[in-house]
Amino acid sequence: MRRRGLLIILSSPSGAGKSTLARRLIDWDPTLSFSISATTRPPRPGEIDGQHYHFATRDAFETMVARGDMLEHAEVFGHYYGSPRAPVEAAVEAGRDTLFDIDWQGGQQVRNSTLGRDVVSIFILPPSIAVLEGRLRSRAQDSDAVIAGRMAKARDEISHWAEYDYVLINRDLEVATDELITIVRAERMRRDRQPALSDFVRELNTEVETRRSGGTA
Repeated sequence: MRRRGLLIILSSPSGAGKSTLARRLIDWDPTLSFSISATTRPPRPGEIDGQHYHFATRDAFETMVARGDMLEHAEVFGHYYGSPRAPVEAAVEAGRDTLFDIDWQGGQQVRNSTLGRDVVSIFILPPSIAVLEGRLRSRAQDSDAVIAGRMAKARDEISHWAEYDYVLINRDLEVATDELITIVRAERMRRDRQPALSDFVRELNTEVETRRSGGTA
């Protein structure tokens, strides 16, 4: 029997490395798939609609929310972000694991949804605030004003670390990647995620009783 798919949530303040770690997790296991978020922000250079994000107008996004088509959504720095519900539900039922690169607000909504029992939530911390700011500036994607806004928001985001199942400190990318893989492996092996175990143990017990009664295995 196939297990239900996992919803693996990665959250962190901007610049702590969650997107890089998410890509490395996909490289480790290509059967994992990203939940492609919808957003109202304009595409950045090189971003492709339907591959990096589903780009939508503000009116279209609000219509999807009103219809209940979003598993989670939030407004961040003046733009909406959200996870379409239908593809995630289909993946869970098919036994495929889905990876979410979302903030604490989105993570909270997914954990409180009807799919909450399938969630594994992981928060990524930077080794220091100075390193966090340095990573944001090295990306060269945002203006000084945007970076200042992200740094101001980082304290609030970090305050939610205790709401997550696991917390990783991204001091070293290789070590953090190994730790993330270890978490996913362990969660896949949890007893309550293996529906075939009950039947297997029943077969073992039947074999024991057969041997006791003098029959053959």
